[in-house]
Amino acid sequence: MASLWKHTNELKHFDRLDGNIKTDVLIIGGGICGLLTAYYLKKVGMKCIIAEADRICGKTTSNTTAKITAQHGFIYKKITDKYGSDAAKLYYKANDWAITQFGLLGTEIEKRDSYVYSLNDPNELEKEYNAAILAGAAAELVKNTDLPFETAGAVCFRNQAQFNPLDAVSKIIHGLDIYEHTRITELSPHLAKYDRGNIYADAIVVATHFPMLNKHGAYFLKMYQHRSYVLGLENIKKPDGMYVDGSGQGLSFRDYKDLLLLGGGSHKTGKKGGGIDELKARIKYAWAAQDCMSLDSMPYIGRYAKNTDSLYVATGFNKWGMTSSMTAAHILKDMITNKKNEYEELFSPQRGMLCAQLFKNCTQAAVNLMTPTVPRCPHLGCALKYNREEKSWDCPCHGSRFSKNGELIEGPANRGFKDHTKNSDTAGRV
Repeated sequence: MASLWKHTNELKHFDRLDGNIKTDVLIIGGGICGLLTAYYLKKVGMKCIIAEADRICGKTTSNTTAKITAQHGFIYKKITDKYGSDAAKLYYKANDWAITQFGLLGTEIEKRDSYVYSLNDPNELEKEYNAAILAGAAAELVKNTDLPFETAGAVCFRNQAQFNPLDAVSKIIHGLDIYEHTRITELSPHLAKYDRGNIYADAIVVATHFPMLNKHGAYFLKMYQHRSYVLGLENIKKPDGMYVDGSGQGLSFRDYKDLLLLGGGSHKTGKKGGGIDELKARIKYAWAAQDCMSLDSMPYIGRYAKNTDSLYVATGFNKWGMTSSMTAAHILKDMITNKKNEYEELFSPQRGMLCAQLFKNCTQAAVNLMTPTVPRCPHLGCALKYNREEKSWDCPCHGSRFSKNGELIEGPANRGFKDHTKNSDTAGRV
């Protein structure tokens, strides 16, 4: 399944790296987050290298629905309940600011109103509306929507945006030092190894969607991955605005030219779920997306772990990777250049994470590790589940995916499950 964005944009190809090289900053991962980070670091005079294991924007960025909004489901009620209204205000300010920054990249941005709807719970809508107002958003509580089915209403943020993400990327990659087909296999302080040499860097940013280093940060416990599906439908009435179900389990909507982009069928990677069959209609394009979900619905941006100097991470975007990527790029740019960023503490990966989802992640991982079946994921040894719909082997622990023949599709694993000659995914002495 290839996304609409891949059909309509062909990004420039870049050479693979060969030999040893030195740089100020190494960015591991060539999705929109890594590219934006390099773009803004270059603007302040830092020399950056981007090492991408496959093709830039070949996975998550090319499969997004590309909504640029500060409205991320029922996020403001969650943040207010857990961290207080001041944290919710900072979250709104960061994401509202990110929308403006996308408009300065020289790409076509389409303004749209954004709606989070509920099928049957007006109380949840009112709670989210009140939390959003306290956070500083000019939110509106609306009873009637433009959706083709009954709802309990929606919370609306006016003047949000949508775009073609690969068109935006094409505007920022000129002049960046990008190397494709350059997979990092081991990290040490200020050193990254790959199969043809070493990269020496004063600072390293891990922007690989799911972090690749297991020794620090415990991201394999602090996150899980969700799979969802998108159809591009033609000759279908399009709602006026962008819509998403506040429960996270329903349908999402946006338009692109004469197409309706319909999203849904969400399920944890490696587990049974609705899948793409929930969405089939008059199909022009069909594709799937995979997203890293954090424990508290906010991204992890900043120092990789408490004791890892000069190693940074951006991950856990919870299906809202556009504004989160822009926010991450500027936080990381400021941290690397020793400039204080007002959002640094809010998104710190070292914030407290004790919650029910953490224990659920641990329990599910333990059960899967003890499941006596093969094949096993080379990342941390979990039993893989076969995905008949996409003809892939999927890891229910951390979301790695493999072809029917065992070749790696996407990480955090860094090799196929039949390739026993490569280094362990847990390699690294950082």
